[in-house]
Amino acid sequence: MRAEAPVPSEVLSAIRRPLAEAGAVMLDVPVLQPLALLLDLAGEAMRPRLFVVQSEGGEEAALRPDFTIPVARAHIADGARAGRYAYEGKAFRAAGATPRAEEFLQMGLESYGDADPVAAEIQMVVLAWKAALAGGRSDLELVLGDVSLFAALIDDLALAPALTARLKRAFGRPRLLLAELDTEAPNKAAPESRLAGLLAGLPEAEAVILLEEVWALAGVSPVGGRPALEIARRLAARHDEGASARLSRLESAQVQRFLAIQGPLPAALDNLEALGGPRLSTSLALWRQRLALLAAAGVPVSEARFEAGFGRAFSYYDGPLFEVRSQTLGEDRPLAAGGRYDLLIPRLGGQAVGAVGCMVRPARAFAGSGE
Repeated sequence: MRAEAPVPSEVLSAIRRPLAEAGAVMLDVPVLQPLALLLDLAGEAMRPRLFVVQSEGGEEAALRPDFTIPVARAHIADGARAGRYAYEGKAFRAAGATPRAEEFLQMGLESYGDADPVAAEIQMVVLAWKAALAGGRSDLELVLGDVSLFAALIDDLALAPALTARLKRAFGRPRLLLAELDTEAPNKAAPESRLAGLLAGLPEAEAVILLEEVWALAGVSPVGGRPALEIARRLAARHDEGASARLSRLESAQVQRFLAIQGPLPAALDNLEALGGPRLSTSLALWRQRLALLAAAGVPVSEARFEAGFGRAFSYYDGPLFEVRSQTLGEDRPLAAGGRYDLLIPRLGGQAVGAVGCMVRPARAFAGSGE
């Protein structure tokens, strides 16, 4: 396992300082996390990036690839509705043939149940920006996006429910999204719907047995305690509703116009506003607030970029996202990142509550490192 280059202690202290001053409880979470849970939240495409091991109970587990899920699980176990937690420790991701660290230090902050969600989002951006700057690099760029804007655009199109859900799931997964936008390609069922097709053709009792057998063979279990019958019904309904639903050429063009919008934050917001649609306009009004808060906090908003197509493979992100990037390291190695993920807590079986966080990779932020 490739480790990252060391960071001088004084640089670590400088990067740590903004996070330490944010008034959070320091949390220590388990290194081992349930493999089935991680794959349920990120999809099978994440499996090659995970270090899989056998846990003490004999079930498959993985070394934590980051801290968001472990901290969320700890928050739920604590039973509190609101909470703010800081963390610092090693995370692990397999790099394959890519020459990069597989064992790396992360620092971060996760916040739940904030009274002012927009202010909490901006605080995370500011903390990540200040922590990244403390590493000494002079070529930093703040990149912003918002999963909820894409969701609002799709809702404004008033598509079939199954197609709406499918498009929202595809955001952040370029291959799946491109397939949805291709109106000339044969209408093939998405890979995730093949099992749904089998279940839709069976009596409910047989569908439940088949689903449980698939889980047993894969060594997984449903997240959140949902019964097999409920899941089988939902999958079958998804298949029946979405068998022929797809975008028209005009609808595909509208989505592609949205995805193509990127550039300086104020101008990008104006371009998104020009697309129209009541839900999209309502969501953009919140971005006018965020723009003012960022400027008041001293973040250089005139240099910040907004990318409408910016998303993440983890399906629980559902709001604003951000990354602090270095021109030297490139867009695939962000120094810091974060965003809103309200969907995660209920998916893990907890009470629905606002959730937002940020993380920093000190070895990337350090100006003397090539990580």
